[in-house]
Amino acid sequence: MWGAEAAEQGNCTKLRGNEQLPHCCERRPRIVDLMPGAPYNMQVSNCCKGGVLGSLVQDPTKFVSSFRMIVGATSENAVDVQMPENFTLGLPGYTCGEPFEVFPTRFSQDGGRRYTQALGTWYVNCIYSQFRPSTAPKCCVSLSAFYNETIVSCPKCSCNCRGLPGAKCVKASETPQLQVPHGNDTEEEEEGEEAASLVRCTRHMCPIRVHWHVKQNYRQYWRVKITITNLNYIKKYSQWNLVALHPNLRNVTQVFSFNYQPLNQYGNINDTGMFWGIQNYNEMLLQSGESGNVQTEMLLRKDPSIFTLKGGWAFPRKISFNGDECVMPPPDEYPRLPGGGHRAIATSWPLLTSLLLLVLAIMHSDII
Repeated sequence: MWGAEAAEQGNCTKLRGNEQLPHCCERRPRIVDLMPGAPYNMQVSNCCKGGVLGSLVQDPTKFVSSFRMIVGATSENAVDVQMPENFTLGLPGYTCGEPFEVFPTRFSQDGGRRYTQALGTWYVNCIYSQFRPSTAPKCCVSLSAFYNETIVSCPKCSCNCRGLPGAKCVKASETPQLQVPHGNDTEEEEEGEEAASLVRCTRHMCPIRVHWHVKQNYRQYWRVKITITNLNYIKKYSQWNLVALHPNLRNVTQVFSFNYQPLNQYGNINDTGMFWGIQNYNEMLLQSGESGNVQTEMLLRKDPSIFTLKGGWAFPRKISFNGDECVMPPPDEYPRLPGGGHRAIATSWPLLTSLLLLVLAIMHSDII
């Protein structure tokens, strides 16, 4: 095997007369990726990612991993080759279907002047569902704006409720007592269970909080600040990503401190974008603490046909972190404009100027 290895060799006593024992004799082997820097003679192309895959948008060089193996005691007739069944990805939330045959893969040789072809190619699709490993959400969203002092917190019990069985948390004034996992966690991985978490005690009890702050309103632009806070004392997030849905994302002018890429563009519809960290700067979201947050500011050009600060329009329609949809506050709790609404904010300086001229005119008439 090249590019990966079986976690267990298994019982190979039936083949002990061979010159070399097989790499694995298990009927249901668990294959794990090799670490970066594996010996060159054990590598193949696109291998050795340490089990960590990024998204295609974040890094086109890290969204695929491959390995190669030789299976003994099989038929030399390609028609008689039987594909393995019951694939599992070994990660919480993923469900794999049965393999299905597709057109054989072609391989380029001699600079593209010659192509060879595989005897057979099968695809196995694995689908992710955030509710499969746990019915509880994993993140929530809080909101605020420059025109209102109210900070709308994450909804109460967004991810869990304090006092319920299994709801472990640590108060901000306490030091968390962390215990390093031990033992064989193979069974837990195969069942698709999540690793244990220990979060900070909050009213929402979520390990991840995303805060969307409408920071400033200019004549032709407006600015948003996004802060992602890790409230989990155990888990850190490498190569994290955040997906936001908002109608004004089609007019993003500049994003500071994060990478950004629009998603799902259909004609004039461009309302979904993906944010992720900058390499060697903030691509790692550390555990809860002073360094357990990342933040960015985003400058958006106003679209006069849709822009408004009324009715919570400036806040996102949906937020997802690492593929999990976050719990949003109810719309009736969004920060509201003070009395005069959007028009009062947009015309504050002309209004003050008019009042000043009126006062001067009255004073002038009194003098006369």
